Amino acid sequence: TNTHSEDRTLTQGVLKTLASKLDDLSTCNELIGKHGAALQRSLSELEDLRGSTDSTDKVKAVNERATLFRITSNAMINACRDFVDVAESHSRRWQKALQHEREQRHHLEETIEQLAKQHNSLERAWRENPTSYTGETLSNDEAEFFDAMEDSPAFITVTATGNIAHNYFCECANHMQLRRTRRSRIPDKPNYSLNLWSIMKNCIGKDLSKIPMPVNFNEPLSMLQRLTEDLEYSELLDRAARCDSSLEQMCLVAAFSVSSYSTTVHRTAKPFNPLLGETYELDRLDEYGYRSICEQVSHHPPAAAHHVTSQRGWTLWQHITIDSKFRGKYISVVPLGNIHLQFHSSGNHYVWSKVTSTVHNIIVGKLWIDQSGDIDIVNTTTKDTCRLKFSPYSYFSREVPRKVTGVVEDREGTAHYILSGTWDDKMESAKIVDSSQGCGGSEGKQKTVYQTLPPKLLWKKYPLPENAENMHFFSSLALTLNEPEEGVAPTDSRLRPDQRLMEAGLWDEANSQKQRLEERQRLERKRRAQHRSSSCSELYFAGYQPLWFEKRTDETGDNIFIYKGGYWEAKERQDWSQCPQIF
Repeated sequence: TNTHSEDRTLTQGVLKTLASKLDDLSTCNELIGKHGAALQRSLSELEDLRGSTDSTDKVKAVNERATLFRITSNAMINACRDFVDVAESHSRRWQKALQHEREQRHHLEETIEQLAKQHNSLERAWRENPTSYTGETLSNDEAEFFDAMEDSPAFITVTATGNIAHNYFCECANHMQLRRTRRSRIPDKPNYSLNLWSIMKNCIGKDLSKIPMPVNFNEPLSMLQRLTEDLEYSELLDRAARCDSSLEQMCLVAAFSVSSYSTTVHRTAKPFNPLLGETYELDRLDEYGYRSICEQVSHHPPAAAHHVTSQRGWTLWQHITIDSKFRGKYISVVPLGNIHLQFHSSGNHYVWSKVTSTVHNIIVGKLWIDQSGDIDIVNTTTKDTCRLKFSPYSYFSREVPRKVTGVVEDREGTAHYILSGTWDDKMESAKIVDSSQGCGGSEGKQKTVYQTLPPKLLWKKYPLPENAENMHFFSSLALTLNEPEEGVAPTDSRLRPDQRLMEAGLWDEANSQKQRLEERQRLERKRRAQHRSSSCSELYFAGYQPLWFEKRTDETGDNIFIYKGGYWEAKERQDWSQCPQIF
């Protein structure tokens, strides 16, 4: 208490000093204005009296006023210097105090978690004693409480251990299978320096998909491969397919939607823009039971269609257009379009969209990425909903960085689960057993207090591979995405020469190949435009028709590109005669 009182007194004293210095600056500013105006008048009078006998007196008056102006200006400079010195000296003190508070908070959170785990262990030991066992139902005193979502409360979640939590989720054990050995490393990223601002300063407000960029700003994966990387935690969908409850299933779908951002926390480099007609397949039937196919269906605006079928009971598809703009200090990347997921046994059809990604510190400092916005997941079959809120990072916020919170509700709007976690680490769910109106929140709103069971872990991020910081911070799956594969289509991203050269560390050669491919694509686009104007055809995208996808209106009313079939059959026959030569 004494320490806090001393800090408060010191802070108040510093604020008074700064206020006094500001008064000095204001006074100096007024004097400079006054003496400057007088000096200007004297100069005007001197101009009028040029050659007269009074000029000597006037020159003397001008010199006096110039001297006063110089003295006042020096006083202003000294006052500014004093102000800056005071601010800088105490800024360092405040930074240290802030860092100390953060460390104390982190230590307190760890202590609380340890206490909670010890409490759980003691309670489990008591319950296992047959002489005092009275049942598993939690009393009101034992339950945890969470605020309603409208005021964006902070959740403190502790993973339940032992048998304390009810088994209200479907079985989530993962069965290890024999898997093909895939590569676990790629060549280290070369240490090339390049001034990002020197290129980006001419791109403010522009669509970045139309700006040629050297490979120095890329990572050796295409946007199609980045879309496919969303499947890294496909086992969440395998578990969801086995759920009997649509609400439990919604929790796992929500965790899957968050998990796709976990690999982006260190990935500030941009993926390669796919060429029109470029494809990417990922066949993981033997390991994970699914296979995926992507195709670039438009170049401007860049749009990709994606279709995944799993033998473990689900199908996923999406048609995503990327809108990326440079805003001066940051780049915003807005994916437009919906993701669709359908489970085979229940027919439950889920729809959601992605949040905005922002890359900060374009001008100066270390690049870092943030995710912000809301994801609204709707089960169009049962009308269950889940709104996930991605809290934007704030230096001054006390919230956990990269925080995600959400509530799962049924079609009547009744809340059943609280979701909480971070998009770069884990997500947990807590089943709601009761709710009540609490005290008033901000802006006069009344908070709803949810009484819940202990939280249950839904998803946890895999650790990055060893040496990941020198391999573009790729995850274990990302390291395998560009691994050469036999029998793929000639349009597959693995065969793109500039991307392959960049992965090998040959960036100069990669830039030459990139320029060649982009020029070839421009010429092909001109040829299609000329053909369209001469034939007066109305084919989509100036005569271009995607090979494996076609535009249709799906059952939810979206007009999107849907997989029309034929790719895997063509691969089986090794008949790629329809594929364009884009590389």
